[in-house]
Amino acid sequence: MSLTDGIIIVLGLSLFEIVSSVDNAVVNADVLSTMSNRARHWFLFYGILIAVFIIRGLLPLVIVYLSNPALGLAGAFTATFSADESIRRAIESQKPVLLCGGGVYLVYLFLYWLFMETKEYAFFLESFVHRRLSFWFYAAASVLLLTVIWIAQRIEPAIAFGAVVGSTAFFITNGFKHNAEAKEKELQDRRLSDISKIIYLEMLDATFSVDGVLGAFAFTISVPLILLGNGLGAYIVRYFTIHGIATVKKYRYLKNGAMYSIGLLGLIMLAEGLGRETPVWLPTGITFAIVSVFFWLSRRALIAEKALQP
Repeated sequence: MSLTDGIIIVLGLSLFEIVSSVDNAVVNADVLSTMSNRARHWFLFYGILIAVFIIRGLLPLVIVYLSNPALGLAGAFTATFSADESIRRAIESQKPVLLCGGGVYLVYLFLYWLFMETKEYAFFLESFVHRRLSFWFYAAASVLLLTVIWIAQRIEPAIAFGAVVGSTAFFITNGFKHNAEAKEKELQDRRLSDISKIIYLEMLDATFSVDGVLGAFAFTISVPLILLGNGLGAYIVRYFTIHGIATVKKYRYLKNGAMYSIGLLGLIMLAEGLGRETPVWLPTGITFAIVSVFFWLSRRALIAEKALQP
């Protein structure tokens, strides 16, 4: 991999981590506003160490291990930073399993948002699907999984198993996120202790980080690059949480851009997992292009709102 490819990948990973963590940043900012200054500083300093070096540091290693258990936990850590060609080949051999699982997870994430979640509608299609066709989410998810398994089992049964793991991971993490949404108002109760809020915010961040880490494998399976790109993105998200979350909230369609990026990255992962090669720059190019479009749409809507104000 060339230096240029590495820079492109890190930039794409950082942007993807930022846009996919907007919801998490908003929740963090809302809860932090009800906490003492000491607790806020503790969360923002030590929280970023936990978010970057522990959650986003260990999770890719765990995923590499689970995709190739023969390496062992110590072997997965060694393989991450090893130049040994045999180890690299061992990881590459399990790449389709990892990509298929992550691809199914990300496409499910997009479909759930499109069909089920309340959102700012950037296009008429989003409104129509959410209001009229929401009950089709489970049918679409089932047909997708059936299709992927049917294709994958003809290539390698382990790839089909990876798709099932991705589906299972989605429904487990989605349950945690729903619980987090239900608890958000409770967390804003000033009578709750700051410690309980910090613990819950860290658990919430761990849940949201799964999306970013799995999506990162659409860019590369190089864990050091994932650590660098996701870590930089997580730091920027923490910065916005402190200084600019009110501004971020004004750009109403950024979440839409994040979800379309997630859906397309999921499709890229599925294509590669099922044997289709894609250029190394494609995930980064798609992410930047989509986020730029929805940033422009958000800015246009913001200007229109200001023009209507007396």
